[in-house]
Amino acid sequence: MLDKLKRLIKRLLPASDDVMEQTVKSGVWVGVMNVTERGLELLLLVIVASLLSPRAVGLMGIALLTLSSLKKFSELGIKSALIQAEEDNVDDELNTAWTIETARGTVIAVILFLGAPFIASLFNEPAATDLFRVIALSPFIVGLRNPAVVYFQKSLDFHKEFVYRVSGAVAYFVVTVGIALYDPTVYALAIGFIAGDAARFLVSYLADGYRPWPSFDIDVAKKRYSFGKWVTANSILYFLYSRGDDAFVGWALMASALGFYQLAYRLSNAPATEITQTISSVTFSAYSKVQNDVEKLRSGYFQTLRMTTLASFPAAMGIAAVAPAFVEAFFTPEWQPMIPVMQLLAIYGLLRSMGATMGPVWKAVGRPDYIAKLSAVRVALIAVFIYPVTMMYGIEGTAALITGIYIFPMMPIDIYLIARTVEASPVRVLKEVSYPLVASLGMAVAVAYVYQTVTLNAPVLEFILLVLVGIGVYVALALALMFSFNWEVKQNLESIFDALA
Repeated sequence: MLDKLKRLIKRLLPASDDVMEQTVKSGVWVGVMNVTERGLELLLLVIVASLLSPRAVGLMGIALLTLSSLKKFSELGIKSALIQAEEDNVDDELNTAWTIETARGTVIAVILFLGAPFIASLFNEPAATDLFRVIALSPFIVGLRNPAVVYFQKSLDFHKEFVYRVSGAVAYFVVTVGIALYDPTVYALAIGFIAGDAARFLVSYLADGYRPWPSFDIDVAKKRYSFGKWVTANSILYFLYSRGDDAFVGWALMASALGFYQLAYRLSNAPATEITQTISSVTFSAYSKVQNDVEKLRSGYFQTLRMTTLASFPAAMGIAAVAPAFVEAFFTPEWQPMIPVMQLLAIYGLLRSMGATMGPVWKAVGRPDYIAKLSAVRVALIAVFIYPVTMMYGIEGTAALITGIYIFPMMPIDIYLIARTVEASPVRVLKEVSYPLVASLGMAVAVAYVYQTVTLNAPVLEFILLVLVGIGVYVALALALMFSFNWEVKQNLESIFDALA
């Protein structure tokens, strides 16, 4: 049995020089990694929600929101620049990268620690002061990690990335649950979060033999920042449109409202988040290798789009359909207000997963400015409407606004630009996503019908029934579309199975 397992793992290692085979095998590792990591996080959220109040979850949300803002606004894009670089070996630049990241992490930690009282008062939550000071340890630890982790993505060595990431997720889960069972306070989440960073720090040095040393080469920094500056802009803008709604809810309403909103977002966007991370991790590296071959780039993009929407569309529509049954089955009644928010944000997750196929292409061909400019438009639209909509309709209004702006005007612009980049027609992009969209809508209708007509008086069993119905209906509809309309995802699935054989 052990020998069979070893042979299977060996077959999954991306040792071939073929980019397609490397990408497929790396995608398997990243997919398993993200499912494992997200599965642990979702299980953790369900357990913690039964032990802690919405306000406690909201306080942790404020702390992580603050940490995220400091990290995003100081992102220099060095790691992305090294991945995008045509050189396979960037060892001579790693010391400079490590020095920059260490300094950055230290500065963020100091700002968070010393500024804790002011930040807490800004959110009208003075009780969060000590929480901010605990979380301040996180950026310091992250800044000291081994800079050679860049090779996990650059060389498509995602079996190492798997160990690196999952080790942190396991540590976060075990420590948080262990402390929460003994002392159910927000500090269980904070200490668990630090434990996850510490585990990843340790693994970063165990997984690669490179040992950094303080050094700074101004020429290296300038060369990589010419690419990284757009990553910096994208990072700031991404925070504003992806977390700006969280910040506004936390400031305008209260910690408990933020707790509802953030938990609804994490649950509804779990599949989209994992799929986007998988796409960004694997395809950016693969596209960078063929950045000067438009035909290969176009072929790779449409394969990615098909496989992404095949999984993400039914996941998003399924979450929207089963949200009431899910909350009833696994949460206490005080969490009911997040149901409509989950349903709205599930649609947002569907759009995110489709949009995530585009960014790696633009970065690979040296046009990260597209991402920054599109993000700026989205941030401007959110800034104009978020105050009146949230104050009038609460967190449901915020969720509707975020989703609505992505539907129009952002997605039509995205489709036009990606079609131009890979020299294809926008109609072809729409055609590719129409198949999974039709199958997913049919599945959602079937699930909603069963939910309204079947009563088992056992919430958990009802939830399981709805999930099984959704899977069955979607598979049946997807197969019908594959064979009736020559949906090319069939050929893509066959290629993946061949690459893994």
